Amino acid sequence: MDLAPAPLFTDVHPGPDTGAAYWARTSDEMRIRLGVWPMEGAKGTVLIFPGRTEYIEKYGGAAAEFAARGLATMAIDWRGQGLADRMLDNPLIGHIDHFPDYQKDVSTMMRAARSLNLPRPFFLVAHSMGGCIGLRAVMEGLPVQAAAFTGPMWGIHISPQMRLPAKLLSTWMPKFNQGHRLPVGTTATPYPLEAPFEDNMLTTDEQMYDMMRDQLSAHPELKLGGPSYIWLREALAETRHLAQRAAPNLTSIAFVGTNERIVDIPRIEARMETWKGGQLRMVEGGEHEVLLESEAIRTPIFDEMASLFLNTTTG
Repeated sequence: MDLAPAPLFTDVHPGPDTGAAYWARTSDEMRIRLGVWPMEGAKGTVLIFPGRTEYIEKYGGAAAEFAARGLATMAIDWRGQGLADRMLDNPLIGHIDHFPDYQKDVSTMMRAARSLNLPRPFFLVAHSMGGCIGLRAVMEGLPVQAAAFTGPMWGIHISPQMRLPAKLLSTWMPKFNQGHRLPVGTTATPYPLEAPFEDNMLTTDEQMYDMMRDQLSAHPELKLGGPSYIWLREALAETRHLAQRAAPNLTSIAFVGTNERIVDIPRIEARMETWKGGQLRMVEGGEHEVLLESEAIRTPIFDEMASLFLNTTTG
């Protein structure tokens, strides 16, 4: 496949020195960006599916963690975020026309992984929205040997009093040609640049929170704010649909912070209870971004993921 060199910002919290990025075209002609961190003698490649608003550079530290454990890494900028093609005239609003469209990005990523001869087997690490995309992907045969999910968006945490308004507005606003607007209570400002560190919903580690802020300040083209009403409608529909499907025959593990306030913990618990070969780990004191928590919290998580992957390879 045709891959062209793309920017990879390494001035703030970079990954391994081997990092490179590429542009790729999806089947529906969206330009997405792929980041790779190869390593000599790697025992496989971790495919990272980021969450909503995220971008490749945010996972440079994760790539370094996996490299230290003998694994290469590849990450993706989904359509509508990072340096990939944005979907709306206002580039700060997150949007998707149909949630399964993300699977076209997944297919492009897999073709690129093969084209770049990244070492096999492949493993999946999927965070938040990436966990929703990744769940459908593994259900539909994504060729990975094992999967790890962090704060997976298998349901969205919405307060009881807001559930009905969220459903009604996300259904009706598009009917009045207002589906591209931000839902009530959201803004076009990225969360780390708007919310103070104190009681933020992402991490208890101030250095990691500052890293996110620094990356976005240094490279404002990476910024993304709240989602559109259509994104919300599609995300609610996708999570309902996936909840009704059987878990795949795949070794997996899910990590969820005990202070998780963004995704729906009961949905995650329900999924993992029925996932043969699946394990659930509650991360004591963790927020949504367990891979960006303090070293004492995140190191055992990377250890367990790498152990799962490598033991699945040799087991």
